[in-house]
Order: sequence, then structure tokens, then C-alpha cells
Amino acid sequence: MEWQTNQLLLPYKNICTQTKVQVDVIMIESDDVANAIAEEVAKCTIKKLVIGASSCGMFTRKLKGNDLSSRISTCTPKFCTVYAISKGKLKSIRPSDLETNGSTRDDSSVTSSTNSSSSQTLSSQTDAASVSSYSQFHSPSLPMQRFQALSCINHGLFHSTTNSIETNHSRHQSLDVDVQAISTINQGLLHSRTNSVETINSRCQSLDIEEGNYVASSWPSTSEIGHPISQSSSCKSLPTDYQSWVSDQASTSDMLTECSSSDSQQANINFELEKLRIELRHVRGIYAMAQNEAIDASRKLNDLSNRRFEEATKLKEIHCREEKVKELARQEKERSKSATKEAEYTRTCAEREASQRQEAELKAMRDAKEKERLQNALVGPVQQYQKFTWEEIVSATSSFCNDFKIGMGAYGTVYKCSLHHTTAAVKVLHSKDNKNSKQFQQELEILSKIHHPHLLILLGACYDHGCLVYEYMENGSLEDRLLRVNNTPPIPWFERYRIAWEVASALVFLHSSKPKPIIHRDMKPANILLDRNFVSKIGDVGLSTMLNTDASSATSMYKDTALVGTLCYIDPEYQRSGLVSPKSDVYAFGMVILQLLTAKPAKALTHIMETAIDDDRLLEVLDSEAGNWPLEETKELALLGLSCAELRRGDRPDLKDEVLPALERLKEIADKARDTISCIHPTPPNHFICPILKDVMMDPCVAADGYTYDRKAIEKWLEENDKSPMTNLPLPNKNLLPNYTLLSAIVEWKSNKQ
Repeated sequence: MEWQTNQLLLPYKNICTQTKVQVDVIMIESDDVANAIAEEVAKCTIKKLVIGASSCGMFTRKLKGNDLSSRISTCTPKFCTVYAISKGKLKSIRPSDLETNGSTRDDSSVTSSTNSSSSQTLSSQTDAASVSSYSQFHSPSLPMQRFQALSCINHGLFHSTTNSIETNHSRHQSLDVDVQAISTINQGLLHSRTNSVETINSRCQSLDIEEGNYVASSWPSTSEIGHPISQSSSCKSLPTDYQSWVSDQASTSDMLTECSSSDSQQANINFELEKLRIELRHVRGIYAMAQNEAIDASRKLNDLSNRRFEEATKLKEIHCREEKVKELARQEKERSKSATKEAEYTRTCAEREASQRQEAELKAMRDAKEKERLQNALVGPVQQYQKFTWEEIVSATSSFCNDFKIGMGAYGTVYKCSLHHTTAAVKVLHSKDNKNSKQFQQELEILSKIHHPHLLILLGACYDHGCLVYEYMENGSLEDRLLRVNNTPPIPWFERYRIAWEVASALVFLHSSKPKPIIHRDMKPANILLDRNFVSKIGDVGLSTMLNTDASSATSMYKDTALVGTLCYIDPEYQRSGLVSPKSDVYAFGMVILQLLTAKPAKALTHIMETAIDDDRLLEVLDSEAGNWPLEETKELALLGLSCAELRRGDRPDLKDEVLPALERLKEIADKARDTISCIHPTPPNHFICPILKDVMMDPCVAADGYTYDRKAIEKWLEENDKSPMTNLPLPNKNLLPNYTLLSAIVEWKSNKQ
């Protein structure tokens, strides 16, 4: 609250400060403003009080005595003079008792003190009554209030003239200028008393106009404000008006008998003159304030001009500095660009040197590894397979249980097992003495040193008991799948095309091995194994042999007195002369191609195929369960198989240059056919296949070993076994949990398939 008050009074404090007037701000809290101010005046013995008064507009009228300034004037002690200001003009004055008594004492030379006081009181009451009655209809301005007072004074002057003209002659001369206006106002006022209220209002407006004209003509100029007013000159300028005034007063002598005594009128004249003096001082103060403000404004203008000149000088200096800074920035930018280019060149050189150094290090590392490999080769053979103990083999096969037997050959039996969490196939020789046999050593040496995508991978061996551990092939041998052992599904014709190409590529790899070519010597469908996706791999290389000459020559031969292999797959010239060559494997491969086409045993198969082709009955000898064979491509493959199975070695085509390119072209045709058929009959995902049934599961459930099986298949398995079909380990329980997630996936796959 105090801050708001200070902000509200700040402009007025500044005005007082400029006029070198000391100001004190006092805040008074009260419900009654007039009484609070009166108490503060009485407390501080304030003799002069200036208050603001509200102004009356065209649409607002207030009765005199009801506004705040009137109430403050009434409540203020009598020793204080109250000045009411409105719109920069003096609206009213309530004089103090001291000023009234002083005016009365000034006129004591003419009349007695008692008579003057009573006359003054009576005159004041009469004057106040007249002004109050007039203000009820119209709120006059300050000059109008002056004329109203002078009108009442006129009555007193006329009465005093008839009684004692000699006593007041000097005072009449000083007021001759105002008498003419007073006479006019008097006539208007006397006439207004006899008219209606509407006539009074119109007369008041005419009085305002005449009063304005009078003020405009009689108000002194600014240059004459400081000089005293000359009463004698005013009296001489209007002699005629004075005579007319005397005549007018004679006509209204009856009405003037009601006026007060001349002493009270003289007091009112003094009071009115005091008001004029106060207004004059007010105008002088405003003029002085205006001069001070003009001087201050001129000084501020000079200061602003000087400051503007200084700011312009500073701005010019700033522009000069800015130009210098821009020039420095440009130079720095150029230096930065040159430094960036130099750094980029240095970085490029460093990267090039680092790359060259890295290449040199890699080359040195490769040379070191090659040197180490050669040193190891000179020192002794490198162990390239994992060694298993006999106890691990026995435990993995459950002491060679017949339930895990998956095949039997001339040199040993094959079991399915799980070693180190990997499903594998273990080939166990019939006798411990076979560990030193030529076949065991040959197979261990070849499979541990060479690797091909279509050669069976050797995982490890148990050298003490002559055991070889291979990767497990889920679909068994090609012979079992062609003959559909255990009612397995047939192999489609396009998969047979691909198998022929895979086997041929593996044979080319063996025949091209360095430093010595490898001849398999026992190529047949039983030694071709298929994984879950029907990818073929050649196994059982125990009968393989190495030629001493380069395999690039078709006439390279190796004489072997012992005849090895399987009847119907052995090269006829090898049987007759005992000389083996890569063309011996080509003959066996030709028989494999004919079996892929017909799914028939190899005995007399070449004669059957030649007869069917000559009689144009090829479709009759083809395996009808493989699907719709393409006749032209199938006939080409059959002729290729017959050419590979020629009796004379010289009539057989070269496997790398003639057979493999032809098979690769047929494989591309088969791949396109497979893709087309896959769109119509998509192959089920591997995790939809039951490990026992090898088919899509109808009701998948999870066993205690963590694998998912078809419910009927695993229940039948658990009726006869207590071990896991996958890990061959004892099951902790025989509980089965339905795999609803996998079941929903299978159902969705079947619906999309349909």
C-alpha cells in the first residue's frame, strides 16, 4: 500500500522538487476522510490547506456542500484557510478567522469595530446565501464567482455612497473599472429574481459569456504580471460608465435598502481582492514553473545533443573497430582453411602409411603362419580330429544297445549317439585288431585332412578301440530312401537331379586333391548319406586310395592287386586288370545316376535302361513316385548315366569337363521346378517335424528331455523305453506337456497351405 501511494504521488513530488519546495508525505488511515484531515490540521496547526475539488460536467451536477472538498472545508478548524483547486484553477476559498479579523481592522478608520464585525457577518451570510441559491442551478467558474461577489458588493457601495460619499470616495475611484461590470451583473441578477428558473439558467449563460469577454479584455499580459495594477488609469478610462452607473443606482434605490452596511461590503471587497491576489500569485507560480520547465527542457535538449554527438562518435569508432575485427576474422578464416587443408593432407598421409603398415603386418603374419605350418608339417602330423575315450563311446551308445543301431557294414557297426550335446553317428569296428587295418588308417587320414560340403564330416575318433565319430545324417542312406525302407516318402525328381550334381562335385574334389588324387573305389547309393534337407554327402572312404601320378592325366593308373568294392559298381576293366583310375569312380557314378532315375537295384540296370530308350519306353522304367519327370531332361540324364557306365574306360566322359557341366545345367532346371512346386506345396519348417515320425506333428508336446514330439509317437516310445530318443539319457519322468504355441503355428501353416 505504501509503495502504491508513493508511486501515485511521485509526479507531484517531482513538481515540488523542481520548484524547490520541501515536501513531506503523510499517510492517514481513516474511514472519514474529512474528519481525518481536520484532525491532522488541528494537530499540526496548519494555517493553509490546498485541496483538490471535483469538477462538474455537462451530465453531472452536485449540490454544493455534498462533495468532499466542501465537507473538508466545513470540518477544518477556523484558523486554517482552505483553497479548493479544480482543473488548475482556484474554485473556492474558505478564509480563516484571522484573515477576516484582519480585513475588518483595516476598515476601522471609517466605522467602529463592532459595527464592522456585525456588518461583515451579515454581509457574509447574505453573500453566501445568494451564491448558494445560484449554485443550486448552475456551477459557476472562478470569474463567475468573482462577479457574483462583486454584485453583492455593489449594493453595499451604493448604500454607503448615499450615506457617506466622502468617506468611500477614494475606494470608489480604485474600483471604477469593476463598477461597470458590477452594474450589468446587478441588473441581470435583479431581473432574474422576478423570472422563472429557466430564465435564470439562460441569464447565467449570458453572464458567463460577458464575464469571459471582460476577462479577455481586462486581464493583463504576461509582461505586465509583475507590475502592480494601476487604479487611477482604470478610473479615468470609464467616466461615462460611472455616470450611467449612478443613474442605474438611482432607479434601483428601493432595492438597495435591503443591503448591508458599507463596512461589511468593504470587508467583502477586501476578501475578493485577496482572492484575486491569490489567483495572481498562482498564475505567477505557474509561469515560473513553466519557465523552469522550459529551462530544464533546454538543458536536457543540450544534454541530449551532446550525448547524441558522443554516441555518434562512439558509433563511428565501433564501426571502425568492427571493420578491423572483420578483417582480422577474414585473415583468421584464411589461415584456418590453410591449416585445415594441411591437416587433411597430413591425415591422409597418416592413413595411407597406417594402411601400408597394416598390410605389411598382415603379410608378415601370413608368412609367419605359413612358416609355422610348414615347420609343423616337417616335425610331424597335426592332430585335426577330436579324441574320445572308450567310456564316452560306451555311455553315448548305452553300451551299444541295438535300439541305437542304424547300420552295419563289412568292417563295423554304426550307432546313433549324443556326444558333447551333439547328435552323431559312431562306427565301431568289429575287432580291436582292425584299428591297425589299412581301411581304418586310410579313412582317418583322408577325412581328417580334407573337407568338402558333400563329404561326410569326421567329428573325432577313439583310436584305442577303432571307433570313428561322424556327423549324424537324419535321412539315412540314398539306397534306403530310393527303396523306401520303413515306408519313407519318395524323393522328388528335382531333388534327384540335385543329388547327382552334388555327388559329382564331391568326386571331382577327391580326384583333384593335392598332392595326390584320391579314388573312392566304393561309390554306391549305400555310401551316399542324406541329411534332413536331402543334402547328400559321400561317406565310407575307407577303401579309398591315392594315386602316385597327377590326376590331370586320364591315363594315370594305380595297380592294386586286391580287388575292393561292391559288385555291379566295380569298373569292369578294374576287375579284369586290377588297374584303378578316376574313371573307375565314373563307372560307379553312372550306375548311381541310373538308380536315381529308376529306384531299382543295380543288377542288369544298364541293359534295362538301354532297351527302354531304344524302344522309346523310358517312362515305364522311371520311378513314377518321384513325380512328373521332364522327358527331355530325364532322357539326357539317362544317356549321361549310360555313357558313364561304358565297359571301356576310354569311352567314358571326363567327370570334370563333361559330366559336371551337364549336371549343373540340369540342376538349374530342377531348382526352378522345385521353386514352382514349393509355392504350391510349401515344405514344412524343420521344427514342425517330429524327430520320431519324421513328419509334421499332429499334437506336439514337450517331454522331460526338453524336445518336442508328436504325442502318439512319444507315448509309443515311452511304453518300450525309459530314455530320450534324442539324447539317449534316462528320462527323469514320463510327463508330457502340450505345446500349444507350436500347435497353433502348425495349424496356421496348414491353413495357408490349403
